[in-house]
Amino acid sequence: MRLVVIGVNHKTAPVALRERLALVGDDVNVALKQLEAFTDGSVIVSTCNRTEIYALVPHTLTVQNPGVSSSESQVAETAAPTISNSTFSSSAHLSSAAISAHIIKIKTWLANFKQLSLTEIDPHLYVHRDTHALTHWLRVAAGLDSMILGEPQILGQIKRSVHLAQDQQALSNQLGWIVDQVFAAAKRVRNETKVGAQAVSLSFAAAKLVTQIFDDLPNRTLLVVAAGEMNRLVATHIAGLGVGRVIICNRNPERAEALAAELRHPNRRVEVTTLQALPQVLAEADIVSSCSGSMDLLIDKTMTLQALKRRRYQPMLMIDLAVPRDIDSTISRIDDVYLYSVDDLQHVIAGNIEQRRQAAVDAELLVSQLVVEMDRRFQVRQVGKDIQQYRAHTHEQVDKLLQDSMTKLQQNHASPEDIITELSRRLTQTLTHAPSKLMRKAAREGDSELLDFVVSGLQEAHRSHR
Repeated sequence: MRLVVIGVNHKTAPVALRERLALVGDDVNVALKQLEAFTDGSVIVSTCNRTEIYALVPHTLTVQNPGVSSSESQVAETAAPTISNSTFSSSAHLSSAAISAHIIKIKTWLANFKQLSLTEIDPHLYVHRDTHALTHWLRVAAGLDSMILGEPQILGQIKRSVHLAQDQQALSNQLGWIVDQVFAAAKRVRNETKVGAQAVSLSFAAAKLVTQIFDDLPNRTLLVVAAGEMNRLVATHIAGLGVGRVIICNRNPERAEALAAELRHPNRRVEVTTLQALPQVLAEADIVSSCSGSMDLLIDKTMTLQALKRRRYQPMLMIDLAVPRDIDSTISRIDDVYLYSVDDLQHVIAGNIEQRRQAAVDAELLVSQLVVEMDRRFQVRQVGKDIQQYRAHTHEQVDKLLQDSMTKLQQNHASPEDIITELSRRLTQTLTHAPSKLMRKAAREGDSELLDFVVSGLQEAHRSHR
């Protein structure tokens, strides 16, 4: 397959090193252009938790000569003979040593590109090749290799990385085919297992609660009490569900306006008000998310009862992420109010994480099956190209023999019968040379399984053409 992946992640490298190896912004475009010089296509995935280079090793490689020093510069610039001098070639012709040398070349390039020492980063780098690389890529895309098991964002990040590679014309046809297979397989893993079904972050858990209580979200109003980072995440996720109106109550109007700008959408009305207006706007809210950091309660039982009365006792979901709490805990006893504290959400998340771990077992089994299927499809696809090259090579030889015979026929003293007989003999030798050579090689190496396969395959081919 010639696919290799070289990278670091949250398991193999501390954040300080991941920061230094990150490939973002203009670095990605420059890196893709440089990798183009010694790969058959590449994709760079760089997030806060990983930096990975997915690349196809070229058909023809150079390997380091024995005895040559293995310093970084020499490894990167090593030259060697072509792997195969055959007219047609496939990935099977690449030796393990040649691929290993090329992996070191990519490692060395990465170290030089980031102005780091290879000896410093090498202990933290992991390398996968061929089906192992394919397995790794699928596990990453499906969220099985993420810090938060089953998280969905990584698939979108990989898709953006692929689009960048396409923009830089770094995505070859073969690598593009592999990418399509990985995306399709990752979708199956997420659809056919429950590895991503349960919320495992506070913001996701809060959004999940909203969908369990309300269905007509475009007609619902979200009240955001305090515009800090945690509430921003919760508000973003809940608004993303399709909530039609958002009200932001905050002491600092500038921070409230900044959050409002993030949440505004053609199908969503966003309003900003002060904390002093909280008793008035509370009755308009179906969903309340509060995380202020205040030492005092912001929403008490009396305020809630008044709001419910004005709402004609329509249900309310209240999410209190603050410590100390913003919402009076006795409100949980009121009918038509669903109150969840940060501890309540943590309990939900803990149970969901365990469910994801159990689902991950099924997901890993499915990944193994899908990789086998992808590899078989790749081999069928690749052998088709090899057959085309083999036939083209055979046609060249046959055309040469035919041209020689035609030339002889034009000679007055030539016997047509002798020329045709000679042509038949030479064609037989040409067409049987490759399989005969393969059978002799299998016999010499004692590979009885390969020998039986070739002999029975040829016999079956002859019977089918009778």
